[in-house]
Amino acid sequence: MTSRGDIGQDVVVRFAPSPNGLLHLGHAYAACVAHDYARERGGKLLLRIEDIDIGRSKPEFIDAIFADLRWLGLDWDGDAVFQSQRLQSYANAAKQLKKKGVLYPCFCTRSSMRAIQEEEGLEEGPDGPIYPGTCRGLDKGEVAERLKREPHSWRLDVKKATDLIGDIGWHDERHGDQIADPAVLGDVVLIPKDTPVSYHLAVTLDDARDGITHVVRGEDLFASTHIHRLLQALMDLSVPRYVHHPVLLDETRVKLSKSLDSASLAVLREAGTDGYMIADKLRKNIFPVGITLSKG
Repeated sequence: MTSRGDIGQDVVVRFAPSPNGLLHLGHAYAACVAHDYARERGGKLLLRIEDIDIGRSKPEFIDAIFADLRWLGLDWDGDAVFQSQRLQSYANAAKQLKKKGVLYPCFCTRSSMRAIQEEEGLEEGPDGPIYPGTCRGLDKGEVAERLKREPHSWRLDVKKATDLIGDIGWHDERHGDQIADPAVLGDVVLIPKDTPVSYHLAVTLDDARDGITHVVRGEDLFASTHIHRLLQALMDLSVPRYVHHPVLLDETRVKLSKSLDSASLAVLREAGTDGYMIADKLRKNIFPVGITLSKG
């Protein structure tokens, strides 16, 4: 098992929110954990704005991120970096992976996937139903014709990539040494139909580009690390150490999220709430009624 994860340099951590909505207490908790991890070790905290979803990313949400972090008393090193300014690097990486033969075009639509799910059922993975490989074995001639006229995404052929790379793993400071098993997520999309790049490919490239030594993020992204390690190996990228911390849950034991309209920091900030006090309570695991910390 290979892992280029020996970190002998200064600690570099990042906080990487997406400006597709307002930040909530879950983001504040994650930002505090990342900030304190870096500062307690004399390291750097970088701020990366993950704005690759052009349609949903808004300037006002970016402004709110800056305001929320300052309100919480959290600082970062250097200027914020924006994924929207790195699209060419993602395209270059996709070309590299295509040359290795580990990407294939997928013509499936949401409706066709729903039909398969309803008729046959799909195996459930950590992030939902696992893609059944419908387009993986299509005839090359058919693929060539369909590429000319049909919208498509590009998926990672996990089995082919895993066979090419062999055994790999990573170290998590909370969970110990891990053996990567990318098949748990299946053939994930790396180049979606409607956005320039997926989270998986962009974050893997950016962590290497930004010199991130320790990826400090919520345990809800633990399963994604299986895919990220595979991509690191395929593209010969550096391997950081990982720290997957607990996340905040609502009264139904569901992770706080923008899609569930969890209360935003902006509302608290604009109401005159003391942000430093909020950050202090989060550090002490003191949460509003109904909000708890996951046990991972």
